Amino acid sequence: MIELLRSNDLVLLSWVEAYLRDAGIENMLLDRHMSVTEGSIGAFNRRLMVLDEDLDEARALLAEAGIETGT
Repeated sequence: MIELLRSNDLVLLSWVEAYLRDAGIENMLLDRHMSVTEGSIGAFNRRLMVLDEDLDEARALLAEAGIETGT
């Protein structure tokens, strides 16, 4: 798996997870429970991962939706 998006915006991450899943792109959110160690201040970004072979399609879908992935 490869990182597609890094953010601490939980609403954005939730939307992107559902958007990709609806498009048939398997994804996984890592660092979801970092709030336990950070004291729930949102200091650590969560990482949204996709399969290597789905990266280009996922980036294209997010670009269409106006979401920058940082690449």
